[in-house]
Amino acid sequence: MKNKFNLSQKQNRFLVKKNFVNMVYSNSKFEGVNTTLPQTQTIIDGMSVGGVPMADIQVIVNLKKGLEFVLAHDEPFTIEVSKKINSIVAADDALEPGEIRNGNVQIGGIAYEPPVPQPAEVSRQFDSMMHAQLSDTEKALRIMYDIMRQQLFWDGNKRTATLSANYILINAGAGILNISEQQLEKFNDLLSADYESGDVAEILNWTYDNCIYGIEYR
Repeated sequence: MKNKFNLSQKQNRFLVKKNFVNMVYSNSKFEGVNTTLPQTQTIIDGMSVGGVPMADIQVIVNLKKGLEFVLAHDEPFTIEVSKKINSIVAADDALEPGEIRNGNVQIGGIAYEPPVPQPAEVSRQFDSMMHAQLSDTEKALRIMYDIMRQQLFWDGNKRTATLSANYILINAGAGILNISEQQLEKFNDLLSADYESGDVAEILNWTYDNCIYGIEYR
């Protein structure tokens, strides 16, 4: 799995800024937020929108802050980056925002129950992945789906995972990842299969083929 795009950090950050609202909008759908794209833009701009629940507004505001954090940092990716992202995006949801969970959770609709993660082992796994002989794109996707399947945090795992993947992609100049509202049904089907089997290959390839975007020069 090669990088689909080879951009400079400046080019990649420009790409994020051009797609900022759409990325926040797409990520908010993981939480069932029902705002339109124009409403999302208005909330990001700091203005009020009538009829939108405060909880939905807060999800969007926190995602905005999370993506701003990603854009503002370029230190090497570690578990600490994901913890910081989670502390932002799940600030109003999680039992302990920014902390790896230390109790059991269940995933609705499937039999798989993720074990309680061990922080030292998670850190070792992430460091090993980042030093593996893989493309930056594959590293980003594997870490993203690892965060989701392990349910590393008390809440906000999908939001944290996608922003963590984008952190890796952006700093490598490898484009951006965005799972659109129209792709959610297929994504959820594949994710449930990954949860049950632990075989990430199908959803990894689907995401690579359909959800990585960049700048193509002619």
